[in-house]
This record gives sequence, C-alpha cells and structure tokens, in this order.
Amino acid sequence: MRKKLALNSEMPPRRRFLQTTLLGGVGTAILPALAAARELADTSTPAAQVRPFELDELTIADLQAGMNSGKFGSRSLVEKYQARIEEIDRQGPAVNSVIEINPEAQAIAESLDRERKEKKVRGPLHGVPVVIKDNIDTADKMQTTAGSLALLGSRPAKDSFVVQRLREAGAVILGKSNLSEWANIRSSRSSSGWSGRGGQTKNPYALDRNPCGSSSGSGAAVAANLCAVAIGTETDGSVVCPSSANGIVGIKPTLGLVSRAGIIPIAHSQDTAGPMTRTVRDAAILLSALAGVDPRDGATAESAGKASTDYTKFLDPNGLKGARIGVARKYFGFSDAVDHFMESVIDQIKKQGGVIVDPADLESHGKFDDTELTVLLYELKADLNNYLASRGAEARVHSLKEVIEFNDHNAAREMPYFGQDLFIKAEAKGPLTSNEYLDALEANRRFSRREGIDGVMDKFHLDAILAPTGGPAWLTDLANGDHSSGGSSNAAAVAGYPNINVPAGFVFGLPVGISFFGRVWSEPTLLKLAYSFEQATKGRKPPQFLASVKI
Repeated sequence: MRKKLALNSEMPPRRRFLQTTLLGGVGTAILPALAAARELADTSTPAAQVRPFELDELTIADLQAGMNSGKFGSRSLVEKYQARIEEIDRQGPAVNSVIEINPEAQAIAESLDRERKEKKVRGPLHGVPVVIKDNIDTADKMQTTAGSLALLGSRPAKDSFVVQRLREAGAVILGKSNLSEWANIRSSRSSSGWSGRGGQTKNPYALDRNPCGSSSGSGAAVAANLCAVAIGTETDGSVVCPSSANGIVGIKPTLGLVSRAGIIPIAHSQDTAGPMTRTVRDAAILLSALAGVDPRDGATAESAGKASTDYTKFLDPNGLKGARIGVARKYFGFSDAVDHFMESVIDQIKKQGGVIVDPADLESHGKFDDTELTVLLYELKADLNNYLASRGAEARVHSLKEVIEFNDHNAAREMPYFGQDLFIKAEAKGPLTSNEYLDALEANRRFSRREGIDGVMDKFHLDAILAPTGGPAWLTDLANGDHSSGGSSNAAAVAGYPNINVPAGFVFGLPVGISFFGRVWSEPTLLKLAYSFEQATKGRKPPQFLASVKI
C-alpha cells in the first residue's frame, strides 16, 4: 500500500548466531555470543556471473560530466542501460525489475543530445535515463497497467504530471518497472513484487529474497544499476521499504508536494510518488524536478511557497551536528539483529554531533492501524473507480467491480498464488460520506498528526524522528505470501508527512535502512540529516547478485 500494511504479521524471533555489519565509517558491531561467528562471505551461495558494468554506481553528476565531456551521449547511455537490462534483468540472474522498455527512448535521447550540442541544457536531469513505476501514466507507446492484465491494451489519454515534469527537465523515460500488482492492495496474502503482467521481481542482493513492495521493480532496478534513478509510489511503505531492502535512498514526500494526477490510485489521503536513487543528492535532484503545483491535483496548491526548486541546497555533511533526533523505540523489537544494529546507528549519529532523545515514542502508536485500513478501502473504491472511468473505451475494465470480475474470469493467470480479498472488501464499502469512513479519517489525522508526529516533536523539541525502516529482506514465498517482520512507515504515511530512507549497512549480508521522518513540509531538514548520515557512514554497497545468503 504500496507495501502491504494490513496485517502486522510478526515473524517468530530468530535466536541463531548472527553478525551485524555497519559499513564505512561506522565499523563492525558484533553481539557478545558471536565471537566465533563466520564471515558473511563464507555463508553466501556464490554470485551469478555478472560482468562489471561501465555505469555501475554513477550518479547524476557523473553522467552529466560524461555527457558534457563527450564521453557519453544520452543516446549511448540509453543503449548501455538497455543492454544491461537484457543482460541481467532478462537473462543472467534475471532480476525481473523492468516490465517494459520505452521504444522511443533512443529517439528522445538523440533529440536531447542535439539540444546539448546547441548549448540548451535544461538542468541536471538533461539526458538522464529514468525508470518509472508501471502505475504512472505515460501517453506514449508504453502501457500503464499497475501490473494487471486487465489494463493491457489501453493507454492513458495524457501524461501524468510526474512524467510531464520529468520530460520538461530533460529526463529520458527508459521504461516501466514491475511492481506488486495494483500496488499491493489486491490481497492481504500477496507476494510483494509479483504482478500478473510482470511475474516476480527478485532482490539483487540475494535472488531468493524479496525486494519489498510495491515499488519493488523501481528499488531493484536502481540497486542493480539498470537505470540512473527511478520513481516509485507509496501509500504506506512502498517507497521506503523497497529502498531499505534494496540498499538505496527513497523519499516519501509530504502529501501534495508531488502531484498524484495520472497515477493509478489507492487512496487520495495517503498516495504520493517519490524518488528512488543510490544517493541522497540524486534524490534531492529528482525531488526538485517532481515538486510543483498541478491544477489537476488540488492538494498540490498547499505546496505553493513551501516547495523548493533546488533541494540540493539543503545538503550539509555536518547536518547532524546539533540536530535533536528522537528515537521511536516502539518501532523496534521485531528483530534482535536490527535492534542491535540500531544501537550502532545511534552511536554514529552521536559521533556526528546529533542530540539523541531516547525514547521519543508517538503516544498514539498502534492506535490507527485499523482505521488506516478502513480509510484505504473506502478511498480505493472511490478513487480507482474515478481513475478507471477515465481510461478509453478500449479498456477492458472501468470500475473496481469490473476488475474483480476480470480477475475471477482469468484466475489462472491473475490469481495463481493469492486472491483479491482486499478488493472485495473495498467494493463492499459505501460512499465517502459514510460515517464509518469520516470517523476513521478523523481518527487517522488526529492520531498520526496532533497526537502522533507533531505531538512528540513538540514535546521533545525534535528536528526529526528516527526508526529502522524495516528488517533484512525475507525469503520470497509465493505459496504463503510475505513474511515481513516489521517497519516504521505508517505514522508518516497516515499523516501525509515526509519520510526518507537512507542505507545504513547490512544485517545477515542484506541491506537495511533507517528512516528520518518529521513534520509536514520538512523535506529540507530530513534531507540535511540523511545526507550527513550518508556521508559519515557510506552505508551503500552494490549488490553481488547472490543466489542466496545462508543464515
């Protein structure tokens, strides 16, 4: 929702020996019982044979420098990324993160190369290949399906505002990424990263592990260096969770900072698109391009005077110094390994001059879990019906009811592993004037804002709140669905407030990230903190495409 939030399932606690590693400036933290623990490299199944790639780990600035010097052209970048997608996404380790290649990408890139030769560079994204999630409308030769076979063959009438902004900035839409079908709102027992159209996306760090949902393809593609940057969408967790699980940066912006027009919806009170990148700076560049007032989305009117045209100006390597950061302890406890890992994270923040307030828990923690799902089900029916009504006559479905019927009639292909219980519950809901909906919406806003994030930040005079984004990636299990053990995305998601995941290191050889979240429109502060942490720790390392990690 985009990450499946529903059900707060807890994995049985693991009591095995473990090793927890924080990379870069943090060092290594080992539980006392682990003096004889094996090195992580010794516990991993050998990697798939993947040759080095010329563009591995290159940033937007690196690509711009290459294009300005003549080393690259935008066209050559597109060709290189397309070849790499064929090599390791379709073949080789078969990550399966990109659902469709833009057939016009090379021609668009050529046009942008001509502009560059004419000294018409639009900005830092000029000529840069971007992958977008397959629930973001493009009025071109690509399809927008949310991973569902029900929408194959119909195309949107116009670009989403997000795509419009990317095109204006000079980005090249390289292709669409796979996702959890219908952004993980179809079933409470889904496997994140699976869609009827695209199949199952894998985690490039360990191919038997899950990339988390629902922006799974965007996260895996960026992590695997199949594109420079990508766009994901989130209702609750599905930018930050796949960013954590795939070792990248992800920003879930304030609701209304980025337009939702032309994005297949779940719920207007929580949906937003956001950047998914390998560095905080690249995320800031991408957010600068996406933010803006859109007449098609009334919520963006609130961003006038609050959005920045250049979020990179807030990046400060010393940004943690003097910052008051509250530790949301009630988001801990789902994993002994992650809890221990977080103590090293907190120590590192202190070393950078951060002031830790611990604990700094939301008084409303756990009070809006049920009301959140109620609101999402009501809004799903209303918002998806409105969106589908806008698809042309050639579309197979024009309402949630028709999607349910399509899935029933095509169950062998659409529901081979899990059903559509959440769709059915949503279809049974009444209009948005229903008292049940209005009461749940009011409770969500009160518990997540005044009695939640705002309340604890006022109480302790905080600049941000810190929590583990989630645990290491779980084993993909199509038979039983996801085994996610915990996460911290719900407060910021329900409040409509910003949340940034930044890579922090590795647990059991798998990436884990931390979340900085805070008040409405606090992206500048969160970016400053995330950048400072990133620069101090260098927690990202590229994947090795291991078949598995033995624990």
